[in-house]
Amino acid sequence: MARILGIESSCDETAAAVVEDGRRILSNVISSQIDLHSKYGGVVPELAARAHLERIVPVVREAFALAGLQYGDVDAVAVTQGPGLIGSLLVGLAYAKAMAWSLGKPILGVNHLEGHIHAVLLEAHQKGEAATIEFPVVTLVVSGGHTALYHVARESLPSTSDAFRYHYRLLGHTVDDAAGEAYDKVAKYLGLGYPGGPVIDRLAKRGNSEAVVFTKPNIKRGRPYDFSFSGIKTAVVRLVEKNGFQEEIEKRLAARRQDPRAPLDALCSPATLDLVASFQRSVVEDLTERTLAAADDHAARAVFVSGGVAANSLLRKIFAEECLARGVPVFFPSVALSTDNAAMIAAAAWPKFQAGEFADPLALNASASLPLGV
Repeated sequence: MARILGIESSCDETAAAVVEDGRRILSNVISSQIDLHSKYGGVVPELAARAHLERIVPVVREAFALAGLQYGDVDAVAVTQGPGLIGSLLVGLAYAKAMAWSLGKPILGVNHLEGHIHAVLLEAHQKGEAATIEFPVVTLVVSGGHTALYHVARESLPSTSDAFRYHYRLLGHTVDDAAGEAYDKVAKYLGLGYPGGPVIDRLAKRGNSEAVVFTKPNIKRGRPYDFSFSGIKTAVVRLVEKNGFQEEIEKRLAARRQDPRAPLDALCSPATLDLVASFQRSVVEDLTERTLAAADDHAARAVFVSGGVAANSLLRKIFAEECLARGVPVFFPSVALSTDNAAMIAAAAWPKFQAGEFADPLALNASASLPLGV
């Protein structure tokens, strides 16, 4: 039995968790900065780093308290080293290094994207489904900062029967905006607030998703399964300008300034609801089609979908329907494990811990664009 402290600070959540044997969550604490950044319509890197400095100590302290452990009871410290906002990453990394050194524990650097992939496996362990997952799998990691497809293979390690090493191969990624970023930008432009994903998901249920037909992205260069979402964002802007939505947007913004809790449903016209519903369906269909094409082409035994956008209700519905029709199982993390959290970082560190792949604390550094796979 081994307990790993995970620390995550790649963007705007300060998170700490203790996970036992890569599968049992003893605690998972997240301090969100949504209220701090919402008035700007997106994450302000300098403010995010400063907030991490203020919150990292109480968040870690709470994670140990909830787990019922003392600091010395963990066997290793795992920390996100990238990709992400460099200032935010450095806060978590510096704290993790100091804790590992003071406790005399090994430290493990974890790729944030690998964490999202292991969030699916962690959830499967919570449900008792992990043993049913067959590899290789194709994984879609889709969030505000990332949209990427990976082929994930697994090999057994000779140490124990349940020790594995995971191999990641990048199949495609976004060539411009990430899907979650497109959600945020469209929501900001329409005066719907931040973050855009949850509010668009909710409002889209009241609109006609077939009212507006968006042109599918045509990516002429790059990897076969690359994504592009800047085009649909621009198309939304042009439709707003063409159809004279600006006055409605100004009224909505004014109403929200007077009362930030004013219900958006009452402030959106049917045309706006149709637009956001059509935007969401177009994004979700593109994500689904490219992921399942990759799964077909690479004989995947299962599909994983993870990242903040994996909490989207339409995305889950369409993936479930399409995978059922193909006879390929699809696995999601819970909504709580979809967004950035430290439990997924501790879970991703578990195979490295078993293999003894510890980092050199002096050489371990943050990387804003840390790659995963080849």
